Amino acid sequence: MGSERKTFFTGLKFYLANHLINQVPSFRVRHWYYRRVLHYQIGRDSSVHMGAFVTGDFITLGDNVVVNRNCYLDGRIGVEIKNNVSISPEVYIVSLEHDPDSPVFATRGAKVVIEDNVWIGVRAIIGPGVTLGEGAVVGAGAVVTKSINPYRVAVGVPAREIRDRNRNLNYKCRYFPWFDTDVQR
Repeated sequence: MGSERKTFFTGLKFYLANHLINQVPSFRVRHWYYRRVLHYQIGRDSSVHMGAFVTGDFITLGDNVVVNRNCYLDGRIGVEIKNNVSISPEVYIVSLEHDPDSPVFATRGAKVVIEDNVWIGVRAIIGPGVTLGEGAVVGAGAVVTKSINPYRVAVGVPAREIRDRNRNLNYKCRYFPWFDTDVQR
């Protein structure tokens, strides 16, 4: 297959994912497409909600992961989300960016890793190369440019660690509401 043709079909599969499939009000249909067409690994009892925008070939979700409405997952370099992670609406997880010092506007990036039991608040931005340690919490609207230590709460722009989080966590993230609502099944 020619290079241009391959690029066209790659673009088409992501176009369909982000403008058709992500609007289908069925987790089964969305997850089937992400697993079978995009070849993403999605663990047991994980949910990718309506409006999620995905790009790149390297996205892995563990078990009990919630990717809420209108999130952006940039798997061009890689996004690895471990188990029991809650990602609130409109979170951006970015693995590739432009180098502001490059005279040719070159890109740079690194894999993002989100460890077990992490909670990311609404509209947070997680930058390339960041690791969110086990049990970490990222506050709403935070911009995370450096890794966050395990069981630490980080807030602000840029995000900074402000306190410890309880280590005795005993919950599972499982969230499959009807349609594009917060009405649980």
